[in-house]
Amino acid sequence: MPTITTNDGVEIFFKDWGSGQPIVFSHGWPLSADDWDNQMLFFLSKGYRVIAHDRRGHGRSSQVADNHDMDHYADDLAAVVEHLDLHDVIHIGHSTGGGEVAHYLARHGESRAVKAALISAVPPLMVKTDANPEGLPKAVFDDLQAQLAANRSVFYRDLPSGPFYGFNRPGVESSEAIVENWWRQGMMGGAKGHYDGIVAFSQTDFTEDLKKITIPVLVMHSEDDQIVPYVATRSFRMWRPDRGRPSYWPTESSRRTRIFRTACRQPTPTSSTPTCWSSCSPSVSRRLRRLRCFRWRVRRG
Repeated sequence: MPTITTNDGVEIFFKDWGSGQPIVFSHGWPLSADDWDNQMLFFLSKGYRVIAHDRRGHGRSSQVADNHDMDHYADDLAAVVEHLDLHDVIHIGHSTGGGEVAHYLARHGESRAVKAALISAVPPLMVKTDANPEGLPKAVFDDLQAQLAANRSVFYRDLPSGPFYGFNRPGVESSEAIVENWWRQGMMGGAKGHYDGIVAFSQTDFTEDLKKITIPVLVMHSEDDQIVPYVATRSFRMWRPDRGRPSYWPTESSRRTRIFRTACRQPTPTSSTPTCWSSCSPSVSRRLRRLRCFRWRVRRG
C-alpha cells in the first residue's frame, strides 16, 4: 500500500491516480479515502490527477493513541502534498475534511493551492460558545463519544441508517449497501482516533483560519444537514463582503448541478441526469439532497 511516514512517525495511506492537474480530497469523520471513490473515478476520467488519503487514526493509516487534532490533520495533508510534490492543487474537503482543508491552507500557506471547496464542512465552528450562540451544546458531542465508547459497531450502523444520509426523513428510501459501506469504512479506523476526532471537528474554531484564505473557495451546505447543521456552523459567516457575494439557491436538481459545477468546471449536462452531481460520493450527495446553499466566488485582485 502507498504510504508516507510523518515527522512524528505516523504512516498515512494515500491513493494517487492519473496525471494532470491534481485534485486532493479530504474525507469526513469517521470514514476514509474510499468515501471519495466515485468522485475520484469521475475526475480521473476528465483528465485530472486525483489523490485522497486516510486521516491518521482512520482507514488504513496508523492507529496512534494521541495527536488527533486539526494541527496534525493539516500537517499530515501537507506531508502528502509535499511528498508527491503537488502544485496548482484543487482541495476538496467534506465535513471534518473541510476543516482540515481550511486549517491546512491557513497553517501551511497557499503556494501549492489554486482553489478549494468546502462541502457541508465544520468551519467556522460547531460547538456552542459565547461567540457562537447558535452552535450545538457540548453535551451533544459528549453523547457521540459515549455512544462510540459503549458500542462502536452499533453506533456506526445507527448513524448512516438514520441522520447521516437523511434516511430517517419521510419518503427517503434507505440503501443497505450504502449503510454497510459507511460501517465498513468506520470500523476500519481506530476507536481512539475517532473518539478524539469528535473533539477535533466540534471544538476547533476556524474563524482566524478563514481570514487567511485568499484563493477562490466554493462553499456548499445543506440546511437539512443533520450531522453538521447549517444553523450551528452558520457557514455564511465565511463570506466576506470584499471577496464576492454569496448566492442562495433552492432545491431544484438543476440548481444543485449549477452550484456543484462551479467547483467541477464541467460543461452543462446534456441529459436529464445532472452528470457532475451524480458523480458525488454517497456521503456528499445524499447529505446535500435538501439543498439550499450558497457559493462563495472570490474575486481575485
